[in-house]
Amino acid sequence: MEPHRGDDKAHLPAPSLWPVGFAVGIACLLVGVVVSLVVAAVGGALAIVFGFLWVRDATRGYGAAPALEPEAAPAPTATAPAIPASEGEAGMPEPEPGERFPRSKFLEGATLGVGALIGGAVTVPAVGLMVVPAFTHQGHGEIDLGPASDYPEGQWAIATFMLDPSEGEVTRRTAYIRNNGFLGGQASFTIISNRCAHLGCPVQPNGLIQDDQAKEAHLKHGAVVRRIPVVGLSGFGCPCHGGAYDKEGNRTAGPPVRGLDRYDFAIRDGRLFLRKTYSVARVEGEGASARIRRYELAGPGQHVHGIESWLYPLQPPH
Repeated sequence: MEPHRGDDKAHLPAPSLWPVGFAVGIACLLVGVVVSLVVAAVGGALAIVFGFLWVRDATRGYGAAPALEPEAAPAPTATAPAIPASEGEAGMPEPEPGERFPRSKFLEGATLGVGALIGGAVTVPAVGLMVVPAFTHQGHGEIDLGPASDYPEGQWAIATFMLDPSEGEVTRRTAYIRNNGFLGGQASFTIISNRCAHLGCPVQPNGLIQDDQAKEAHLKHGAVVRRIPVVGLSGFGCPCHGGAYDKEGNRTAGPPVRGLDRYDFAIRDGRLFLRKTYSVARVEGEGASARIRRYELAGPGQHVHGIESWLYPLQPPH
């Protein structure tokens, strides 16, 4: 006869917080691998300490030898007839009501909760680094293009400048600038972006570029503005896919979906400053008297007016 080992519940450890501490240590260890070795070391220490305490509690009582009950004396030979199974006492006692919060439920909830914390700690920073920069620090501040008198009235010039001089040549951009003179006592400039409205290729001026007359202006914070006069400009063309624009940036041929983007500008202390970039559906008229249908800056290939613009109800950050 096998010795009776007693109720199995006697060998189950009581619910504890050691598994939670162990999971927190593992979470700190994983986060520390990415963030800091100090955090990783602290997490490793927590995992070791709480893991040891968890194992100690889980194995407590299993090393002791089970108490053996004395073997029961054989029952005397029965002479009475056997009692039917439907009568008499139950062969086993009725099961006791289960625990209200059994240990398995506690461990299940603790594991899921700590797993959620670990997933959030690992996922949120990575997703934040991918998404947040697209919505912050977009655009550029005002850009000094030098004295307005450096841009003769009625003449086109290619101006190259840096959006952020501290980051070097990688931020250099190009704009086509024409001084339109004065309108109502206010200086008027046409400043057109060289980004094609098809796929963003750099458009080129259709005219004589006088490289031998290029001039550079060294401004504050290391900024360098280079100006190249253009004679006989008749429009702009994209060398990538054949997009064509007139002198005001209106699309005339090819795959572009709208006109060229433009820059706002300001004149302060006799100097020309670039401001925000905006998109253009169409320009009617020329120079200072031009009427511009302007929209929020859109990406290349995106319509800004007509039925097609309904496909782009929200513009991404620029």
